Amino acid sequence: MSVFRTGSARKPGVTIVLFIAVAAIFLLFRSLSSDVGSYTVIDAEELAIGGSFMEEQEGELLYYQDVVRGYQALEARPVKEASSISIPAVSYIAASPDAELAQIAQTSSDPPVLHWNNDSGWVEWEFEVGETGLYTLELDYEPLPGSFSSVVRGFKIDGQQPFREAGAIILDRYWKDGQFPYTRNALGNEMRPVQKELEGLRTIAAASFRTSSEPLQWYLEQGRHTIRMTEGREPVALGELRLTAPKVVPSYEEYRVLHGGATLTRQQEDWSRIYEAEQAAAKSKPGIQSVSLREPNVTPDPKGRIVYNAIGGDRWKEAGDWLEWDIEVPEDGHYELAIQYLQTWRGEVSAYRTISIDGEVPFREMYAYELPSNRRLSPLTVQDKDGMPFLFYLTKGNHVLRMTADAAPVEPAALALRQTLKEMSELDRKLRTLTGNFGFGRDTPNTDQNRTWDIVKYYPPIHEDLKKMIERLEKTAAYLNGLYQTETDTASAIRVAVDTLKYYDNHVEDIPNRLTELTVAQNSLATWLNQLDGQMVLLDRIEVRLPGQETMLPEAGALEFVWYSAVDFARTFFMSYSDKSTNKEEAITVWVHRGRDYVDVLNQMIQQYFTPETGITVNVNLMPNPNALILSNAAGDQPDVVLGVSGEMPVDYAMRDAVADLSQFPGYEEVEERFQPGVMRSYQYNGGTYGLPEIQNFSALYYRTDVLDSLGLTPPDTWEDVYRMLPTLQEQGMAFYFPPKDFSVFFLQNKAPFYSSEGNTSMLGEKAALDAFTEWTELFDKYLFPMDVPSLIEHFRKGSVPIGIADFSFYVMLNVAAPDIAGNWKMLPIPGMSGEGGETERWAQQSTAGAMIMKQSEKQEEAWAFLDWWTSANIQLRYGEDVESLYGLEYRWNSANVEAILNMPWPQEELSVLREQFRWANNIPIVPGHYFLPRVMDFAWNDRILRGIPAKEALEDGDNSLKREIRRKLDDFGLPIDIDLQVPDDPDPVVREGRDSR
Repeated sequence: MSVFRTGSARKPGVTIVLFIAVAAIFLLFRSLSSDVGSYTVIDAEELAIGGSFMEEQEGELLYYQDVVRGYQALEARPVKEASSISIPAVSYIAASPDAELAQIAQTSSDPPVLHWNNDSGWVEWEFEVGETGLYTLELDYEPLPGSFSSVVRGFKIDGQQPFREAGAIILDRYWKDGQFPYTRNALGNEMRPVQKELEGLRTIAAASFRTSSEPLQWYLEQGRHTIRMTEGREPVALGELRLTAPKVVPSYEEYRVLHGGATLTRQQEDWSRIYEAEQAAAKSKPGIQSVSLREPNVTPDPKGRIVYNAIGGDRWKEAGDWLEWDIEVPEDGHYELAIQYLQTWRGEVSAYRTISIDGEVPFREMYAYELPSNRRLSPLTVQDKDGMPFLFYLTKGNHVLRMTADAAPVEPAALALRQTLKEMSELDRKLRTLTGNFGFGRDTPNTDQNRTWDIVKYYPPIHEDLKKMIERLEKTAAYLNGLYQTETDTASAIRVAVDTLKYYDNHVEDIPNRLTELTVAQNSLATWLNQLDGQMVLLDRIEVRLPGQETMLPEAGALEFVWYSAVDFARTFFMSYSDKSTNKEEAITVWVHRGRDYVDVLNQMIQQYFTPETGITVNVNLMPNPNALILSNAAGDQPDVVLGVSGEMPVDYAMRDAVADLSQFPGYEEVEERFQPGVMRSYQYNGGTYGLPEIQNFSALYYRTDVLDSLGLTPPDTWEDVYRMLPTLQEQGMAFYFPPKDFSVFFLQNKAPFYSSEGNTSMLGEKAALDAFTEWTELFDKYLFPMDVPSLIEHFRKGSVPIGIADFSFYVMLNVAAPDIAGNWKMLPIPGMSGEGGETERWAQQSTAGAMIMKQSEKQEEAWAFLDWWTSANIQLRYGEDVESLYGLEYRWNSANVEAILNMPWPQEELSVLREQFRWANNIPIVPGHYFLPRVMDFAWNDRILRGIPAKEALEDGDNSLKREIRRKLDDFGLPIDIDLQVPDDPDPVVREGRDSR
């Protein structure tokens, strides 16, 4: 008999319900009892007292915030309004020979303006200062036709740059959507329009929202001075320069007194107007894009489609980026302002926006206005800390509302981190000098791990230096937590670095054998420093309303989210999402392995140009995964044309007899002339050509001009020049960067082929290959090049890696994410080896993405007509301009059509680098088993560098492995071992200017 009574048993369902209820109560209690606002607010001056801001050293510039404290020490005051100075740009007194200048007047009645038609050199003016004090610098400017980037120029007073930020003042272009409402494709999805640049002369006060919400102030003493504008980026027209008294912005209380007598006469008690944020009147970058958001109460509701109903997000995060809207009010008086926004990209961290109306910040509280983080789209009334809405006085009619991303509140922490990283780098350099360990970011084999070091004897202030860094980092973490009132990820990373430094302080004798930990800490801090300035905000709507009125911007509750998600999910059962559903039977089908926005632009161009010219209709479909092509080909449902495939795929498919030989089509010879012969090598196989390149990557030598100048170094032309500059760099704790696993450069420059001319065996066992492999691995073994640089852009910015080789994406990052060093870096062709006649040969692989025609296509002639049109210079140029106008420089279309890319908006100096490097394109041929080459070279590198195996032995293993794989693949394809696959010869170093057959 059971000892339990059956009546006490509970049903399983009741138990589950009770468990859920208890869990819900626990979570509710936890959320209500969470610690909010419990962090002490640290004043920025406490960081300065701790020595966080860089002390001026010989040849080293101060940051603006350091200089402002110097102004305070001098008791410098803003000058009076009557002391303003105007300088016509055409009245310059001197200019460098390389600055292309011209004086141009729009009409006979207009004053002439100075056209600076390139971005090189400098221009200088002279002026008289009547009153000693602080001035702001205003400029009248208009960007001249160039690329899609903002204009950048530097400024010097009396030959000296007063602070770092003065070296890169940004003069924005103005952009807006080319059309509204947006057009829709056949599925009903909206397509982003091409961006339109707004022309006209602008007036700007020189500013840097990375460091100050207010315009920069310049200290000038009474007397005669010169102001020099230095090179930067993009051509520009200049009207007038003005040194004016800094504008006095009142506090909100003063603003209320100033406008307190204004009454709001209105014909109705209630008035409000809502503006869709995506309908911005202007923006600072074309890349600040509208996005499609699916949430309750978002307008317009996408209803299962792609509808661009909000703007910003992670594309509106750089300090200084702004959006403008035209707003209108019915009467003079006070109004409230509210926004519907989403700010959830960085956890509980706030973002900041400076709000101005008609070009003026109305009161000081609108500098760096805090937008708290939220988990969903929600309304926020612009209000004070007590929740009282701010009242904005507006006159009847139209006004311009601007919101600017502002990183000034976090700049004290950023400066503290930069200074600490500088000191950690100096500590690293001193320790490596003492121990003879010059390996960048690693412990090299010459380090004696068993040796006991008396570091204090040779580095007496080490404890003092470590404690100084620890104290500053702890204050920096406390400042960030106090600013955001939450424990931030950056603060957590700082505490990890503090633990490392504390261990060093307690065990200084162990530091030489644990230098890698210091490098890891530096890399981690540099990574978080790069993210610290990000100010992401997504806007849906903006509301202007009468005081005291309830907002018309609703906030969705949990039940609304559940219902909205359920409806959205239900739509998926009956809505069509595949482009295939709109395909036309008679059209050729093109699959594209790129993002939807790229496809939308292509589709528009096809409808606008290709179909009207040829009468051929085209179905354009997305191909998210290239593996879908394998399955479709096996099923007999393949497209006619494929775009965006990797450079190896056309020949891979040719080996399987799945793609058409393009050399058999009429006009092929003229089409081939559009591309570099060395690039075409990877599309040719067994006497045929199976694809055409669309975009082409390239590597270049990037270097910091200021750092190399300070060291007395010139950028290298050959590898011998590189080796000669290394001791000077390494003595300063700096390094030269070369991509560790890029083996192709030294093999190509040593003229060491990877495969036989027949393509049926490996040539890694030859002497030329051994010489190339030895030189490649000696970079990391003999010359101690860094084997791992997690954040090259950050090391380049701070100068620890002031020179190195990187690809096109690094160029984009420098232009987009490193405005602080604009004008302080350049690029050159990669180093090479002296060839016949003394010319430096710079052979390098230049990877591509390309296009191909499927062999089973029944419309090959129409498909070839499409490829002929698509790869032509004028279409590639137009497509590249449209894509860049949509997304900005970070999406530059690097066309493989030489004529097209050389006509894209590159600065002239960088265009000459492209032209030179393109001469030396020599891509590795594709043969059966080609995919094994990177694998065996990786293994050989590891054997040589990490395991210490001799170079000859390491490479022989790779040679044998590659030979076996090639032979295996030949057998798989049913090809004889002695087959001649006609590997293309090495190209001549020429630049094909392109010859359009169209």
